[in-house]
Amino acid sequence: MPTLRLPWPVDPADLPRRLPERQRVSALLAPWFGALGGSPSPRLGGRREAERLLAAIDPRAYGASRNHVDGAVTGLSPFIRHGVLSLAEVREAAFARVATLSGTPEPEPVAGLTNPAATLASRPVHGGGGRPGAANAAAFARPRHGAPRHPGEALIRQLAWRDYWQRLWSVWGEGVHHDREPLKTGHPSEAYADALPEDLARGSTGLACIDAFVADLVGSGWLHNHARLWLASYGVHWRRLRWQVGARWFHAHLLDADGASNSLSWQWVASSFSSKPYIFNRANLERFAGPSLCAACPAAGRGGAEAAGGCPFEASYETLQERLFAGLPAVTDPRTRLGMTTVAGAGGPRSAAAPPDPAALQAPFAVAAPAVGEPAFAHPPAPACAASQPATPAPGRPRDPVLWIHAEALGPANAALRAHPHRPAVFVFDPVAADQEPWGLKRLVFIYECLLELPVTIRAGDPLVELPAFAARCGADGVVTTRAADPRLRAITNGLAARLPVEVLEPESLVPAAPGKPGAVAAPGDQASPDLRRFSRYWPWAEPRIWGPARLQGLNGGMGG
Repeated sequence: MPTLRLPWPVDPADLPRRLPERQRVSALLAPWFGALGGSPSPRLGGRREAERLLAAIDPRAYGASRNHVDGAVTGLSPFIRHGVLSLAEVREAAFARVATLSGTPEPEPVAGLTNPAATLASRPVHGGGGRPGAANAAAFARPRHGAPRHPGEALIRQLAWRDYWQRLWSVWGEGVHHDREPLKTGHPSEAYADALPEDLARGSTGLACIDAFVADLVGSGWLHNHARLWLASYGVHWRRLRWQVGARWFHAHLLDADGASNSLSWQWVASSFSSKPYIFNRANLERFAGPSLCAACPAAGRGGAEAAGGCPFEASYETLQERLFAGLPAVTDPRTRLGMTTVAGAGGPRSAAAPPDPAALQAPFAVAAPAVGEPAFAHPPAPACAASQPATPAPGRPRDPVLWIHAEALGPANAALRAHPHRPAVFVFDPVAADQEPWGLKRLVFIYECLLELPVTIRAGDPLVELPAFAARCGADGVVTTRAADPRLRAITNGLAARLPVEVLEPESLVPAAPGKPGAVAAPGDQASPDLRRFSRYWPWAEPRIWGPARLQGLNGGMGG
């Protein structure tokens, strides 16, 4: 890997910008992170690898097969989660790819149209109440059974789930790690275990499917979205594991996990952020994972859920819900119902209760995840959790700043790098934050590889010590950074702003901001901002803005076929 030479002062304590072997990261970071067991993921980090995968996306194949474990998923989720690729970059690549596959050139902007919502009819949808942008047009009319209306829709909608989760994280902050709603399982919270069962952690449950999913999770740091749902459902409902324990387990291994998408996905499965708990059965597993796992499973040979030592998933949904819950109906895997598609593509029902597929392109089963509960804006924050607040920079705008590059913006779309391409930049591995939401060796290696392709000094330690010291080293009068959704990064920004001038720049958004709007999250009720209480409320606001007026006009033509 070529090494970028930095044109600003170097300190002997800087971490090296050459990585002879990937395993070396473990020794480099050991003084701050302790012994890091395991091995690097076979999935490489870095912008070049991200661009290679981006060039290979096929939105049509993705929409047709994404719910199958061998489907045409993109593998972009770790790169999107860490900002190596921006949502806007993937959006434009998807549009261009669809145009190429359709033989239809990308449309030119329509003169005089600055508001995409202006191309739509005024009939409100999804309880939009007549808000600007919350309307349908003929181009967005949905065929029967929820089939995709135009090529690329499944992929674009998946990007929107990521945007939606990040907006919620910005509003709720650490509240995403606490029950958003009461559980609907009929069991009290104390019925759920506070420790991960050893056989589940080791992948030695004796159930071929579960053990295979655990092996992929631990071995590669990535897992198909459907497998994430199955594994989480088994942990919470069959093993009565507290969802927070499972979320922390995933977070320690997945390359693409973040606090919002990971925790809220587990909450969707558990039913603390959905109307019902999520379960699956053997028929569903074999439909989307194929027959090989069940064919090799000893439990499957001993009979179904009624038999001692048999397959716990081999039963009807009605039987499983009676066994697992206190007389309450459960969300059976919706993808088994004929003729329906998920909110993110083909294969399940089109409803607010259908989980999207973040693993296919980005978040833990998450980088956008199943968002189906009603965000409790009317309720106080969870105990000991305040809503995340935007950074409050110190008075004065730095003229000669250093740039703080953080783990949400490790690509050239980083707003600080774009605004100040020649200023010194630094990334700080923060062991305290990584302990609170654990990063394993696979994640650390992935991030390190991404950093080696950026013009950035690499440090480790307390950011509130390292950042001012780096600014002093470079003779800077302040810090410029990119706004983060993670409340821990925002807290660091606030702490830094109490010490020296800080400028926080807005990241590139999936949804183009309306004229005069900065693009930041605004309170529900602001007509220029989305209603975040449900994805079904957010999507009618976001969809026309994402596609844009020129593409909207073309939906009934070549792209809309």
